[in-house]
Amino acid sequence: MVLYFTATWCGPCKMFKPTVQAVSAETGVGINYVDVDQQPDMAQRYNVSSVPTIIVENGGNVVYRNSGVMSKPQLTQVLSQFK
Repeated sequence: MVLYFTATWCGPCKMFKPTVQAVSAETGVGINYVDVDQQPDMAQRYNVSSVPTIIVENGGNVVYRNSGVMSKPQLTQVLSQFK
């Protein structure tokens, strides 16, 4: 499961969202969007203290985590590993 933690007030999140959407469409990897203001319990559960944050979870374990904006090639490489 891929989680994208974001917030409506976050400038970098707004800038990164089209990249996340494009990479999701190109790789076929589904992204679950989590607004930290609307779902603070999820943010707390995953210890998210800054946005944007991408978390990949497999079998209940976090196997990848990145806070901040990534380039499209970087994100493509990461998500391609988790098809």
